[in-house]
Amino acid sequence: MNYELKIHEQLLQFTLFQGMSRTELMEVVGHTKLDFSKLAADKWLVKEGDACSHLIFLTSGTLMVQTVSDDHKCTVVERVNAPYVIQPERLFGLTQKYSSSFKTLTACNFISLDKQEVLLLLETQLVFRLNMLNMLAAETQRLHHNAWRSAPPTLRAVLVRFFFSRCVYPAGPKTFYVLMNQLAAELNDSRLDISQALNAMQHDGLLTLHRGRIEIPMLERLLM
Repeated sequence: MNYELKIHEQLLQFTLFQGMSRTELMEVVGHTKLDFSKLAADKWLVKEGDACSHLIFLTSGTLMVQTVSDDHKCTVVERVNAPYVIQPERLFGLTQKYSSSFKTLTACNFISLDKQEVLLLLETQLVFRLNMLNMLAAETQRLHHNAWRSAPPTLRAVLVRFFFSRCVYPAGPKTFYVLMNQLAAELNDSRLDISQALNAMQHDGLLTLHRGRIEIPMLERLLM
């Protein structure tokens, strides 16, 4: 019973299982093949381009996330903490491959569900189905809204939007590997203007500039 209770608590950390009754959770635990795994620190979990065939839940630990632009001229490195679901939107749709790479920063524990098990839960568990639909719909609505947001009034605001739009999680430490010339081209501005704006942000303690690298200790502080 303690073992089942522990699994219940782990599952309830995640939005997909929230709202389920104890009976429903017991049914999930009893009839669903849950794969439990551990990874030591500094191990790759998945890499960009790998097939997404499982729904993976990070139940404890911290992951490094690396996302690379299509032209390989900009790389973003960030971290996510448990509880976290690894790109659930990649399990279905046109491109069923991971778009980012995930590596353990600490020892991590995971629960994973094979795609067939996910489909079974979607068929048999109404709460799980509604939570999945709400999660995917919310992400779709957020992306649709981005195109209609007001234009940033200042270059600093343009930079802030650039940083936020390229992160998988809108808070915490981030590292951007990008050259100043490339950043200027991305934002359709001069290298000098970009450099001055970034140096002003560095002066305000919001980020630190290095050659080809921008360190942001707390992304959320850029909005203050």
